[in-house]
Amino acid sequence: MLDMQRRLLDQETTKPQNVGVTLARFAGYFRKYWPGLLLVLIFIMVATWAQVTTPELIGQAVDCYLYQPQATAGMAAAVMGEDAAAAATADTCWWTDDDAAAIAARINADTTIAEADKQGAINTAKLAGVGSVVLTLIGLYVLGAVLTGLSFYAMAWSGQNVLRDIRKALFRQIHRLSLGYYVRHEAGNVMSRITNDTDTIQQVFSNSLLQVFSSTLLMTWIALRMLQTNFVYALISLLVVPVMVWTTIYFSGQARKAYRRAREQLGNVNADLQESIAGAREVQAFNRENETILEFQESNAANRDANVRAATFTTAMTPMLEALGYLALTIVVVAGGLSMLQNAPLLGIGSVVTLGLIITYIQYVQRLTQPIQQIALLWTNIQNAIAGGERIFGLLDEKADITDKPDAKDLPPIEGRVTFDNVSAEYERGVPVLKDVSFHAEPGQMIAIVGPTGAGKTTIINLLPRFYDVTGGAVSIDGHDVRDVTIASLRSQIGIVLQDTFLFSDTVMNNIRYGRVDASDDEVIAAAKLVAADTFIEKLPDGYQTVLGERGSGLSQGQRQLIAIARVALMNPRLLILDEATSSVDTRTERIIQRAFEQLLAGRTSFVIAHRLSTIRNADLLLVLKDGDIVERGTHDSLLEQRGAYYELYMSQFRHEADEPAAAD
Repeated sequence: MLDMQRRLLDQETTKPQNVGVTLARFAGYFRKYWPGLLLVLIFIMVATWAQVTTPELIGQAVDCYLYQPQATAGMAAAVMGEDAAAAATADTCWWTDDDAAAIAARINADTTIAEADKQGAINTAKLAGVGSVVLTLIGLYVLGAVLTGLSFYAMAWSGQNVLRDIRKALFRQIHRLSLGYYVRHEAGNVMSRITNDTDTIQQVFSNSLLQVFSSTLLMTWIALRMLQTNFVYALISLLVVPVMVWTTIYFSGQARKAYRRAREQLGNVNADLQESIAGAREVQAFNRENETILEFQESNAANRDANVRAATFTTAMTPMLEALGYLALTIVVVAGGLSMLQNAPLLGIGSVVTLGLIITYIQYVQRLTQPIQQIALLWTNIQNAIAGGERIFGLLDEKADITDKPDAKDLPPIEGRVTFDNVSAEYERGVPVLKDVSFHAEPGQMIAIVGPTGAGKTTIINLLPRFYDVTGGAVSIDGHDVRDVTIASLRSQIGIVLQDTFLFSDTVMNNIRYGRVDASDDEVIAAAKLVAADTFIEKLPDGYQTVLGERGSGLSQGQRQLIAIARVALMNPRLLILDEATSSVDTRTERIIQRAFEQLLAGRTSFVIAHRLSTIRNADLLLVLKDGDIVERGTHDSLLEQRGAYYELYMSQFRHEADEPAAAD
């Protein structure tokens, strides 16, 4: 029990900002599964009714068969008068008309039963009556247990279906959002919404929500039933409940603050430890071992004190509530006992308290303690779930920067004629990355883009498949503005090979087929042979059916790039984008990849960003970018003759590559 309390109190509480709107959104998801929720409501109502009724039945067993309030009616009449006594000692047995008094009267009037046997017959009849109550109690206990289990199952079924729908919506959304969103938001934050927030919501849907609802319903039902039965006795019996509520709120709140402080101190301990290990050389070099140890002892002691304080509040709450519960039971017994012994109503109002009612109230008060504690502990979960829902719905409400126009048409099969017409682009408002860039590429031409870091090279190739949109001018392919055609038809005709190749945890065959999912095995193998990837693939343990690790672990950088090239070759696109695709491989592998490129580039328009001379020296057009402007354009040889920006770049970056073959010769 204490471990569960510590776990619940140790959770960081995140307060939601707009509870009503978030709950309405959740309700929209649950609407589809209303039969499950209806069953939950029915089951929990009946189960709660059973929990409220069983204490009354135990009281009825006492009042109907074991102890009759009417037995002291004469004393009450002597004290209060005939009319008042009749009202105060009214028959409290509603379970049956054949109670102990009726049984005694019936058997005593029966002349067929011997006088010596009548008391035994009366006791047997009473025992049979108590047995009927016990059987009913057993039935109610079983019914309550079964319906409670069914209610949790129905709630879990509804909740898990809702979570499935939310996860599906999230997965669709993350693929619908533009790349700009992932530039503005860290991947870890997005992953947290999909995993941590949905896990928090799952805990609430599966357990916390139903427990809080059933506990609240039970407390309310018990309080109302107590007030209906004997108003004054109920008020006296419930005097301690507000104190219990305040105690629970206070201790749980203090425990959460203490755990928050403990987490902060634990972070300091970990930071000091990590810093000491990482900086061990500096610590020893400057002879700072003793000072470092003292600093760690201080943070470690602060962590100890914070955890002791948190544990103190956590462990103190349960005994405090137990003590208050015992106090409440004492009040119930003393107040009820006084009324019963004096045979007079409490404060002169209502009816006399019976022994059966005292026993019923004892059980009612006992059943009020646990729900109060449960609600206090689980309310944090519900708050966190609502806050998590706000973050999830915030992600679902994000608008994609790049979308199809309402009248967008499919791009027909292209030849590969590309035009940039006074194109400007920016990632942040007011910070231009490209400035009035214009150039033209004919079908089959190779366009090489070079320049220093941040010049705008990657931006140019990002505009072609509409990963981003221009802020000025236009990008057109075969005369079609890329913003006027559907994104799917545009990107299906563009092949991209990136430097940081991404491979999926799947077979080599399926990784290549990712470029065209309807391709046959023979077509996949032909694409691999085209780019000379088959040589190493056939040496893998299971050949094309070898399952790769995460991101293609187990393969070299060059092998991963060859698979990526084969993937594009399978697509057979008319337009190719090669983003620094050979900048991370050795010379031998680069030559293999270069031959693969030559096969792939034949007859296709291509845009190449590279850091190696071998991938750009045969380009039909070289674009030299600097600060978002094209400062030079031409062929490799013509630009070298100009001795301008490209010449300086060549001398600083590419000259050593040109010298390597000469040195080898």
